[in-house]
Amino acid sequence: MQGQQEEHMPYIQVILAALNEEEGIGLTIAELQSHLVSPHVLVVDGKSSDRTVEVAKSMGADVILQDGSGKGDALAKAVKYLDFAADYVVITDADFTYPAEFVPEMIEILERDQRVGMVIGNRFKGEINSQKSFTNAFYLGNRLLAFAQNVVNGFKLEDPLSGLRVVRKEILEGWKPKSKGFDVEAEMNYRVEQKGFGIIEIPINYRARLGEKKLKLRHGFGILRRIISESFYT
Repeated sequence: MQGQQEEHMPYIQVILAALNEEEGIGLTIAELQSHLVSPHVLVVDGKSSDRTVEVAKSMGADVILQDGSGKGDALAKAVKYLDFAADYVVITDADFTYPAEFVPEMIEILERDQRVGMVIGNRFKGEINSQKSFTNAFYLGNRLLAFAQNVVNGFKLEDPLSGLRVVRKEILEGWKPKSKGFDVEAEMNYRVEQKGFGIIEIPINYRARLGEKKLKLRHGFGILRRIISESFYT
């Protein structure tokens, strides 16, 4: 109607770090596109040897090639290509583990409360759709690392290493992650706090990944080192 104020529609950029994710990346992008209004999907490819790049481009995603290796390195590259028009950035995995249906609610929280800088999907409060999603060792490792980050750094998060998060674009601008691997989520939590914002978690469901699992138990030691080192950040 004439004279009626138009509803604000936030512009969303999606970042997917990918390495040989041919099986899951197409489904991941399609699901995001079905739950978001015209998102700008940016895939950072870590020199895949399968059809990851081809599938991503066929879904309308922009693809850039990673310089080094590891998830943290991929996000460092992605930060250089942030869309200046974006309001929020969705960071998720390319293996179809995180359902995109929860992303609109995460965005809504950021829209409602300017004090919140990032919303994280809490895997431990939702439905785990397959026994393969969380092995006992993987579950225990995540819980121990969450406890470590809460104790060492004062975060009150149940799943601080979740791979599904929505963050205000302004928080990521100029960020130069020190993390090269899976410890980047822990570092990102500090980034949000240092910028003066809060972090909120919501329950999400979690699916078994499509394709080969990249995260190994040995990566937990690197994450723990990052948690400890960031506690001395000044």
